[in-house]
Amino acid sequence: MSLLGEGLLDLAWGLGLIGTIMAFYAGWRREARWAEVARRIGLAMAPLLTLAVVLLEVALLTDDFRLVYVAQVSRQTQPFFLKITALWGGQNGSLLFWSWLLSLFLLAAMVRADRMPRDLLPYTIGVLLLTQTFFLLLNRFFANPFETFPVPPADGRGLNPLLRHPGMIAHPPLLYLGFVGFTVPYAITIAALLAGRRDESWLRLLRRWTLVAWLFLSLGLLVGARWAYDVLGWGGYWGWDPVENAALLPWLTGTAFLHSVMVQERRGMLKVWTALLIILTYALVILGTFITRTGVIASVHAFARSAIGGPFLVYVGLVLVGSIALLAARWDLLRSENRIEAWLSRETFFLLNNWLFLGIAFAVFWGTFYPMFSELLFNEKLTVGPPYYNQVTGPMFGALYLLMGVIPFIRWRRTPGTSLRLSVGSSLLAALGAAALAALAGVRHPWALLGFSLCAFAGWGTLLDYALGVWARRRATGEPWPVALARLVTRNQRRYGGYLIHLGVILIGIGVIGSQSYQQETQRTLGLGDSLTFGGYRLVYQGIRQYTPATEPDVAVTEAWVRVYDRSGQWLADLYPYVLQYDTGESLTPPALRATLKEDLYLLLSGWVEGGNRATFKAFINPLVSWIWIGGIVLILGTFVAVWPMPTPLPVAGELPRLREKPAVAS
Repeated sequence: MSLLGEGLLDLAWGLGLIGTIMAFYAGWRREARWAEVARRIGLAMAPLLTLAVVLLEVALLTDDFRLVYVAQVSRQTQPFFLKITALWGGQNGSLLFWSWLLSLFLLAAMVRADRMPRDLLPYTIGVLLLTQTFFLLLNRFFANPFETFPVPPADGRGLNPLLRHPGMIAHPPLLYLGFVGFTVPYAITIAALLAGRRDESWLRLLRRWTLVAWLFLSLGLLVGARWAYDVLGWGGYWGWDPVENAALLPWLTGTAFLHSVMVQERRGMLKVWTALLIILTYALVILGTFITRTGVIASVHAFARSAIGGPFLVYVGLVLVGSIALLAARWDLLRSENRIEAWLSRETFFLLNNWLFLGIAFAVFWGTFYPMFSELLFNEKLTVGPPYYNQVTGPMFGALYLLMGVIPFIRWRRTPGTSLRLSVGSSLLAALGAAALAALAGVRHPWALLGFSLCAFAGWGTLLDYALGVWARRRATGEPWPVALARLVTRNQRRYGGYLIHLGVILIGIGVIGSQSYQQETQRTLGLGDSLTFGGYRLVYQGIRQYTPATEPDVAVTEAWVRVYDRSGQWLADLYPYVLQYDTGESLTPPALRATLKEDLYLLLSGWVEGGNRATFKAFINPLVSWIWIGGIVLILGTFVAVWPMPTPLPVAGELPRLREKPAVAS
């Protein structure tokens, strides 16, 4: 099995290298036959790497401890589903998993190659195969998942306890899909610059590929936040950890790109921005992968230090320097056909939006990497914590919410001041109303009041656009409200899918503001039958039990029983916080949760005495956290609406059907 696995990796990287050379040669010499050979090599990557992944999974499922990787991440008593997810539970296997996902994107791009301009195809294949070959070389010579022991051990160490949560089934694959997905739009961008394209056809290819990658990355961030909330036992969901930030950075620049490309498609502007943002996004993906996999920054999410750091750093440098140099050399090709005609225009506000996203990205980048630079250059170990990020990025996120509320009322080219004042005035009234309601509900924190007002300001403009569109459609067709809404969205999925994403972001903002501004925390040791009164709850300690799950014999569970009552003495729930103690000496303290739309009661078992006569509990009250997860669902739903293939619109009653344009004939 080891020899076969290594042989598959050797064959894959060898073919990838040959295909890369052929593809760039075909682009340079405009040789269609060599481009087709390179395309077929690209198609072959997925079957080869699929077989390699299957081999490694078989080794994991059959406890083949001859492989070093299997012994590192699995053991005989490990449950079946954890043996499957162990594929991405360690450095070597996750790198193979990454390469396999990249081969699937490469396969999808090659299958759709007929939709790509002929002069772009060879270079696109070349960039994709070059990326694939680099990761395969790392996997084969620096992080070999098929390496064997001279004398195999009787059993393995098992998966890291942090990775035994069901969230780990989804979080790494979603994050990897998001990272890997940005390779395709980057390849198309570099191909267009190499081919010297002056038209905009290549820019139209980018949006859907980017939106798919952005969707997966958004899902990965949301599932990761939920995993941190459910597993790490610290009462929060986002700690501004370096690896969390590494995943957020390409999300920020990718979001800026999706806004920039709308201006380019509508007005033929911001082409340089569009190309630059895709290059930055891809570079940040590679940089984030570098810091996660090389261990240069300490994090609960990072892998241990490894030998892949040197090659990775060289590749990151070549990608960034080479791409920016190519962009500079082709600068004249990206000149805009139009100019901003008035400051009060949608183009201006989208440009402001891009600057804000880049400002947030720079602040996060600086806070993440400055400690590393400080240690390397000055031998000083510094820590940048949440206060820095909250103080620096908070105002910029607030400005983004302000723009989000204004942009629905802004027109392309120029906007009449009178109509804008009326529209924005209604949003200001909504913001003041939200502030008044929040104050009546007991909110006194000035930044929380401002944050809730901005969310209301942003949400009002979006909801008003929906309402006016549905009202106009009902007036024209007489359709019921739900039908009118559904058909309004299907006639313009990109617009209303985008607005649905905005609504999701607004709901997430409400959850973040509430949980960050009004989190409560306490800790108390209780005897049997003792109670703790905390934030409107009365918690009564009922007892403790210890057991070993049949599915995981290597872990001992200590579980407490706590009854929760409200102030009037009415029973609300029974909570069972517990501690997992592994035979490796590691332990986890997952919380017990009572979640409502108003707040989460988050309870941890911090300690106990033998027999369970006394136990120590740590409790948090996290207001409005559920709105983060609800907002995440709305955001993902909006992304699906925006990315879904648009059907041919049905004419509204009284409206003439549109004539389809004749396709251009190639000369």
